[in-house]
Amino acid sequence: MTMRTRLAIRFAPLALALSALRFATLASMTLAFVTLAFVTLAFVTLALAAPSARAADTPDPVADAKAFQKYFTQKFPKLKPEDFVNGPYSMNEDMRRQWEEKEQFPPYEFALEAGKDMFSKPFKNGKSYVDCFANAGIGIRQNYPYFDEKEGKVVTLELALNRCREANGEAPISYVKDEMASLTAYMAFTSRGKPMDIKIPNDPRALEAYENGKRYFYPRRGQLNFSCATCHVQTPGERIRAEILAPALGILNAMPIYRSEWSGMGTTSRRFTTCNSQIRGVPLSPQDEDYRDLEYYLSYVSNGLPISGPGARP
Repeated sequence: MTMRTRLAIRFAPLALALSALRFATLASMTLAFVTLAFVTLAFVTLALAAPSARAADTPDPVADAKAFQKYFTQKFPKLKPEDFVNGPYSMNEDMRRQWEEKEQFPPYEFALEAGKDMFSKPFKNGKSYVDCFANAGIGIRQNYPYFDEKEGKVVTLELALNRCREANGEAPISYVKDEMASLTAYMAFTSRGKPMDIKIPNDPRALEAYENGKRYFYPRRGQLNFSCATCHVQTPGERIRAEILAPALGILNAMPIYRSEWSGMGTTSRRFTTCNSQIRGVPLSPQDEDYRDLEYYLSYVSNGLPISGPGARP
């Protein structure tokens, strides 16, 4: 056996090990390249998909309103869209007949007269509510609430009335008492039949206010674990105790309302705070920003439906 042969035999295991190492290294590099390719492809796919995902998450009030109204018209196919503003009276034929009879001598008539007198009565400085509103305050209810781009906040009709008072040296009045209910009743009456016409200006703050109102509407709260939607989206037309629940669609078009339960008039602020109390939650202060945004949201998704306020409810 030659010396070369003996060396080849002696170092054969080492040669095999080196070959295996080179193969393993090559395989690892190949796997690394393949893995890198897949990761790169994944990132590219995500990057391409990101705009679509962002588009899907972008708030779209127009689509919201369309879907909101479609939900109710499909849930109650026998009702015309304008019927929803009549609340529970659109849900029950017997109640509707009683309501139509009641409308011949409406229980809110006293509030209309009082509101008309208050609206035209001069403040101490000689001005009146007429001087604070477009068109002297007549036929403008359908435009409230609106988003004030200077302030960056939602302004409701109730808030605008108190701001008018304060601007003219008068003390604000309660958002939940008869005076405010009477004033808004009169202004609503001058807009009867006009379609709700709420605008969302091209301002990200306005869109955020709308979204905030929407966020307030759907989450559950209070000891009873109810949301606004529990009663007014999931179960309208059904009874809770002796009350037939009204649909959320058009629910604010009838405000303010005379409620038999209250034996008097109630503003939107009173309705919101009462709802929170009824579910054993903690009401916000009247005209809290969340309440104003909620009113903005509910009014917007009812765009096109007629103003029917003041209304009457059981």
